[in-house]
Amino acid sequence: MKNNQTTALALYSGGLDSTLACRVVAAQGIKVVAVKFVTPFFGYELLQKQDEYIQKIKETAGIDIILRDVTLPYLELLKKPAHGFGKNFNPCIDCKIFMLSEAKKMMHEIGASFLVTGEVIGQRPMSQRRDALRVIERDSDCEGILVRPLCAKNLVPTQAELDGLIDREQLHAFSGRNRTPQIALAKQFGITDYPSPGGGCILADPILGLRIEEHYQEHKNIIPEDILLLLTGRQFKLPTGGWVVVGRDYPEDIKIENLRQPGDWFLETKEVPGPSAILRYSTGPEELETAASIVVRYSKKSVVGQGSAVIIADQDGARHEIDSRPLDDAVIQPWQKK
Repeated sequence: MKNNQTTALALYSGGLDSTLACRVVAAQGIKVVAVKFVTPFFGYELLQKQDEYIQKIKETAGIDIILRDVTLPYLELLKKPAHGFGKNFNPCIDCKIFMLSEAKKMMHEIGASFLVTGEVIGQRPMSQRRDALRVIERDSDCEGILVRPLCAKNLVPTQAELDGLIDREQLHAFSGRNRTPQIALAKQFGITDYPSPGGGCILADPILGLRIEEHYQEHKNIIPEDILLLLTGRQFKLPTGGWVVVGRDYPEDIKIENLRQPGDWFLETKEVPGPSAILRYSTGPEELETAASIVVRYSKKSVVGQGSAVIIADQDGARHEIDSRPLDDAVIQPWQKK
């Protein structure tokens, strides 16, 4: 049994591998504190229910966890990741380097002696090749303090192992994409509530990843409020530069309203069923008329059939009523983003 004062800081994704890595280390009597980094691309919704999430992970996985919002530096990372992107807009290697670098900064705060991840050699083609694991460890300046409990026996012993902070013999030699060993280990720990393996990162989504990439190409100043708006509703880029986002259902209408920022036009139908919308980066009154016509187009068919509807447009408390007709699909479609 190791000294109970030994503490490890683990990177936690919420998947089975990171859960098992925490439990394997904790089984040696080592105190494990997990950190889940969140950005608009992964885990951001958890910030709205932190206490509930922390309690759930404690109850279902037996892990003490911290949520840490790293949105601003992560948005900067996406501008030019040193190791490039994956199939879509996912900077997998640089993402791992970034998270380990952020975790290393937290070690003193936590009192941790080493770091832990759930990586398995050969499991992912870009970030978990042997050479990639080495690059991640080197470029994050975590050499010697990064323990990968699930595949440690396939790797050179770390300084933490050599110093006796953790017993290498109780670690594992998992490799490749076969999940059978992890599932068997989960059963040993009594872990039954875990997600299926997969992405979870919006940047790896072929549609949303492209949408975000295009936004980076069009804007120098990348702000969280824009990213959050990119991830909801129907998206339109007007020929004159304005950006219109229209809700597809009531929950999206509420979300869009909550995402409005100073300077935005917020549009909704008056007295008839229809969606809510935001016009951002407007260049003038003609764009507002166009945005109103798009809102009418996506109102209920009965509204569209009437030929026109009144749209209420609000900008920082200044309200206008616009009698609008729906635009034809042939006009709208070239403006719509995937």
